[in-house]
Parts: sequence; structure tokens; C-alpha cells
Amino acid sequence: MKAEALLFGGVALFFGASALLYGAWSRDPAGTAVLIVAFGMAALVSFFCAVQYRRRGRRPQDRGDSEVADGAGSLEFFPPHSPWPVITALGFAVACTGVVYGLWLFLIGVGVLARGVLGMVFQYATHRR
Repeated sequence: MKAEALLFGGVALFFGASALLYGAWSRDPAGTAVLIVAFGMAALVSFFCAVQYRRRGRRPQDRGDSEVADGAGSLEFFPPHSPWPVITALGFAVACTGVVYGLWLFLIGVGVLARGVLGMVFQYATHRR
């Protein structure tokens, strides 16, 4: 993940420098905002890859002397079943319907959506690999 972190770090630096120069020369707030968002997204991916590299070390793909068999085995823990994606989708649908029919329905949808997202995030928080 080190190579990916450096790659996206370079992309983030490019978008950051572009945002500074574009904002100074053009005085266009929309284009500057888009470049700042692009910088933020690339920086987030770079940060994630760097943290994963620190936690897990080098992967077999990162080493030149590794064999194909070094990457064999289980990759990650994948949950067998979960009700939270359905609850999240229901909350999103109710929130979108609430945009049309009223604030009260929108707030109910946001509440269900928040519960579904939190359920997905923390469902296996204590799971050990």
C-alpha cells in the first residue's frame, strides 16, 4: 500500500497546487471548490493507504522476491449476513421521500439511515481475525 499512498499523495498535491493557483488567478469560487474537494478526496485515499501500510506492513505484491503462493489464504473477514444494509436503504428511501412530502418524514428517514449506518460500522467492531 506504500506505492498507492505515494501515488494518491502526488495526486492530492497536484490538486492542492492547482486549487491554489486557479483560485488566485481566476477568482472563480465554483472551480476552486471543485479542486479543493478533489484534493480532499485524494488526500483521504492516500491517508487510508498509508495507515493500512503501517498496520499491516508490506504485502506480497510489494516485494520483488515473493511467490504467487505467498498471497494465498484467507484475505479478510467477510460477514455472512447482516440486516443493516436493508435498514440503511430503507432509511435513505424514506429520507428521499421526505424531501417531497415534508420535513417530518425526512427527519424520520435520516434517523433510520443513521441507525443503519452505525449498525454497519459497529456490527463487527469487536470481531477478532
